[in-house]
Amino acid sequence: MLRCSNASLLHGPMTATTIRPRTRRWTYADYCRIPPDRNRHEIIDGRHYVTPSPERHHQEVLVNLVVWFSEHLKKPGLGHVLCAPMDVHLGRGSVVQPDIIVVGKANRSILGDKKLTGTPDLLVEILSPSTRRYDRKIKLERYERAGVREFWIVDPDAELVEQFVLRKGRYGEPVVSGDSIRLRIVRGVSIDLAEIW
Repeated sequence: MLRCSNASLLHGPMTATTIRPRTRRWTYADYCRIPPDRNRHEIIDGRHYVTPSPERHHQEVLVNLVVWFSEHLKKPGLGHVLCAPMDVHLGRGSVVQPDIIVVGKANRSILGDKKLTGTPDLLVEILSPSTRRYDRKIKLERYERAGVREFWIVDPDAELVEQFVLRKGRYGEPVVSGDSIRLRIVRGVSIDLAEIW
């Protein structure tokens, strides 16, 4: 991805999700000009959010989940499994980098070489101390509006997964479990969460 310097960026260490101030809405072109800095940059509804790179335990859980999804979805040919950093363009003014992205084979037209354009079937966000409110509110609401069929919030500290399933355009109350989760985007597939923690 092309990145170049951007005078509107703030400087200093990132310790929590930060909204970068700006007088006009951010676009994908603006996003592509952000220089690499080891932070995660996302645009939601034209607002620029920045989070620091995650901690080790977050990354270990991420790797375990990616391996599991690859074994149970990618290998049998049920879909594609990707992980951050990978841009997901959810529409004008919204580019996100979920921790894990699952795209069913019937939905593969959204896959591009540098980004996904459209709505993935399943997105997973793994909580960090700096992203709890951001993942639970801002991202959850944006994924719901985009029509993401299934969304997981993974809490590695509590060893729990909250599974949100889209019904009639809305996420209802999540299924919360530390033991196992039955995928909704694929029939007959469940994950034993003991393999993840």
